[in-house]
Amino acid sequence: MKPFLALLAAVLVASCALLSPPEREPLKELLSKLPNAIPYAHSLAGSLTILRPEASPAYDTARMAYTERPYQLGYFRDHEWAEPPAQMIQNLLVETLEQTGFFRSVLTPPAIAPAGYTLRTEILELMQDYTTAPPLFRLALRVELLGPSGHSLASREIVMEEPMQAATPDAGVIAANNALARALQDAAELVLAHVR
Repeated sequence: MKPFLALLAAVLVASCALLSPPEREPLKELLSKLPNAIPYAHSLAGSLTILRPEASPAYDTARMAYTERPYQLGYFRDHEWAEPPAQMIQNLLVETLEQTGFFRSVLTPPAIAPAGYTLRTEILELMQDYTTAPPLFRLALRVELLGPSGHSLASREIVMEEPMQAATPDAGVIAANNALARALQDAAELVLAHVR
């Protein structure tokens, strides 16, 4: 009798697993907004290589970060970035700096032009902050422009806080795109101001 009951229990558990709804795939969100007014200066000043942004493990992931308490970080279950933000930010930096008209070519590794300029970026913060009312999207990037000889020409920490229209992940994505577009504008202005 015990083996029969054990078999019946196993069959019932397996049946329940088959009837339970499948886990929902997280929604894939994009960082895709460019600045409204990209600075333009026709110069053809050689080449610019844009390195993939560096990020701490907290932000070097497709998981979408948020905070509800100081010094704590969480990740949304049903929303994530379509790619790691570093990849999307690199693509947007390339597109922004190509549109400045300032460089003969804008490259990404492994393509590196000899004797060209290099832009290094680090993601310091990239999260939805629910500790404030209204909630904010916080973005912090460190941007450094290196000259052809490899020495630093300029470095700046770009910090953006963008109010969110609602306390939802979707509102955070909109705020993230707005904050990033402003940061891209600042990065382009920094580069153009220090290339000779």
